[in-house]
Amino acid sequence: MLPANPRPPRPNNGPQIRGGPSPFVQSPAYRPAPPTRAHHANAPIDPNPTFGKLPLASFMQTVPAASERSPAVPPSNMLMPPAPPQFYNRRIFEAEKDPEASSSSTKVEKSRFSFDSLTSRSTASLASSSGKIALSADPESWEINPGTPGFSPDDWIRVATARTTEVQAYSPDEDLLTIAFPIINKFGLDKPRSLSTTTFAGFNATGQIPAMNGNFGLIDRDTPANAYTTVSYQDGSELQLVFSDEFNVDGRTFYPGDDPYWEAEDLYYWETGNLNWYDPDAVITRNGSLVITLSQQESHGLQYQGGLISSWNKFCFTGGLLEVSAILPGASDIQGLWPAIWSMGNLGRMGYGASLEGMWPYTYDSCDVGTLPNQTFPDGTPLANTQGNDPQNFGSLSYLPGQRLSACTCSGEDHPGPKAADGSFVGRGSPEIDIFEATVDGVAKIGKVSQSAQWAPYNLRYKPDFTNGSLIIPNPAITEINEFVGGVFQQTTSALVDTNSACGYEASGADACFNTYGFEYSTGNDGYITWISSGQVSWSIKAEAMKADPVSGASQRPVSQEPMYIIANLALSESFGFIDFANLQFPANMYIDYIRVYQKPDQINVGCSPKDFPTESYIENHIEAYTK
Repeated sequence: MLPANPRPPRPNNGPQIRGGPSPFVQSPAYRPAPPTRAHHANAPIDPNPTFGKLPLASFMQTVPAASERSPAVPPSNMLMPPAPPQFYNRRIFEAEKDPEASSSSTKVEKSRFSFDSLTSRSTASLASSSGKIALSADPESWEINPGTPGFSPDDWIRVATARTTEVQAYSPDEDLLTIAFPIINKFGLDKPRSLSTTTFAGFNATGQIPAMNGNFGLIDRDTPANAYTTVSYQDGSELQLVFSDEFNVDGRTFYPGDDPYWEAEDLYYWETGNLNWYDPDAVITRNGSLVITLSQQESHGLQYQGGLISSWNKFCFTGGLLEVSAILPGASDIQGLWPAIWSMGNLGRMGYGASLEGMWPYTYDSCDVGTLPNQTFPDGTPLANTQGNDPQNFGSLSYLPGQRLSACTCSGEDHPGPKAADGSFVGRGSPEIDIFEATVDGVAKIGKVSQSAQWAPYNLRYKPDFTNGSLIIPNPAITEINEFVGGVFQQTTSALVDTNSACGYEASGADACFNTYGFEYSTGNDGYITWISSGQVSWSIKAEAMKADPVSGASQRPVSQEPMYIIANLALSESFGFIDFANLQFPANMYIDYIRVYQKPDQINVGCSPKDFPTESYIENHIEAYTK
């Protein structure tokens, strides 16, 4: 049991502290807070939010049309920015489909963002948002072997035809792919069983299913054969493809239940002071890419609409290489947009504060002061943790509430497991690793990406130990360590990396080019994280940098051992930095060509509830924290 908080955070009588994903900020006065609960589509925006329950439309209902959704009142203390002088007048992404190219199911490799490269795509099409689909948290039940291109022998069962019978669900422990599927007439089944809302065959599902071509395996059938393996950026060994999405099928939507791996959020992300509402309408596939759009339009009382998509509790991975190919929105010399592609541990759902409190960004497996509220004992020691740390918060080191699922948890108490050899629980949490958050150097007017990892508990003054060769920067000319190292709600290790300003941005029009970003990591106390930008290693950190700090009392923090899910979003927030409203042009779009995950052949670990780090039962038992 954790003791009561000996020093509660100060009253909210100053500027609000806002939160994650943890941004690079140019102002040292900003100290981000954890990515807590966001408001959902039918919930009014509260300028002084609490952790009370929020209304949420049932997952068992059809998503209402935009015209039917209830608007919300914007915060009274939020100033609306001035409208930019004009919208984009270049329609640079409206290429007509090439009839010849559409006959091929193999995607053209896109090194340049041109009309020709965007118009070749698969002929397959998915249904609209009226369809519902969900997978089990355990990929072993999917009848798909990682490393095989996306099909199983009974795919023909799951292809919707003109004559189908709706199945609401069935038990997830059946020896079938855990996905609601149409029943062909020859089966003669007319009494489907109902789906429990807590069944991990997919509590987001209504039992309906879209017309699909069977391309819903772990590996997208449109992934080129030469991408089934790649070489490790860390040691040169061969890595095997275990998941891919090429986004070749036009018109995919991502409302709850539309897609087996992705879901777009419908909420206001108040914790980062966003000027936009996140709406699923802002996330679609077009011309062979996933497109996330930030537009200047009224949405739920706000003046901007953005998009956020995640694979929470649908697809997760533990260790390996997460690689994306993307074009950044806007221009490399105009500040204000906030695009990000990142990952978090499945035990915390971004935007849902009840699931994140005491989870984010802990990666910790020791029973000591590092698990306690404020990272201090009830008597206020260590004294060093109460002074000289975060200048914006009275010098305190931590305002975290304590690790909820710590190694101190007693047998029989609420904990998802696993247990160590000595019978004690393994400490759990929801750490964060960011592929990038894109920004612009306001002085040099140069595009950069912040590539980072977030940790808890903390080193004294949030300073990792880089004296032991645990920091590697191959090219200091393009990579520098971020001066922002953390605050009372997180410790961050972050580097700022120059981007490909010549063609890596949307503003380059038909000459824009996709660039490869990612991170490769190995878990545990001897692990590492290596970040990739523009197809090259940008920097690396070894777990030794987060070794025990005898002054702050924090023991070794391992590189995340949690199953990690993927998030991509495009937003607008003054908490991220200066917004150049006079020169920003809307709509702005982030384009993602593909998302791929690779792992070593002898270390394949995919799924959101792996046996050694389960999440399923814990989330089921606390489902309101993850959905309301």
